[in-house]
Amino acid sequence: MPTVVEEIQATGSELLQTVKNVIRAGNVRRIVIKNGDGRTVLDVPLTAGIVGVLLLPLYASIASIAMLAARWTVVVEREAGPPAPIPH
Repeated sequence: MPTVVEEIQATGSELLQTVKNVIRAGNVRRIVIKNGDGRTVLDVPLTAGIVGVLLLPLYASIASIAMLAARWTVVVEREAGPPAPIPH
């Protein structure tokens, strides 16, 4: 199945909530977090069966890297299909 790639800009304080919203929206296959220089800091493949408890280590990692820089880019790779709106 084809994939769609989306980039979302976030500040350090918004990073964790942005990732949570993206995961909640569904159809996410992979999340890549890049710093302001465009370097990949975190690259996480996600499976359809992942549940909240398994996401806790991911959220802890994201919270700790959020303090390192002011600007972040969240690259979201999704399965192509009807677009799922990202909740705010």
